Amino acid sequence: MRRTSKLTNLQLELLKIFSFDLSDEQLQEIKVLLSKHFADKITAEMGNLFDSNGWGEEQIEQWSKEHMRTEYKDK
Repeated sequence: MRRTSKLTNLQLELLKIFSFDLSDEQLQEIKVLLSKHFADKITAEMGNLFDSNGWGEEQIEQWSKEHMRTEYKDK
């Protein structure tokens, strides 16, 4: 995905589809649908990343013990 300053093809399509008023319930359903769609995409990509790198539970455990914060020295 790339960012652009003009309306994207997705935004234009959504404007066409939703050129009418929706109920709050319908709007919420669509928000959930879109969130689930992108969450599923991210989950699939993470699965691919883990598979291609041979990562598993051990790697997650190792990450949980890492301290990646910047250490600040007193002045």
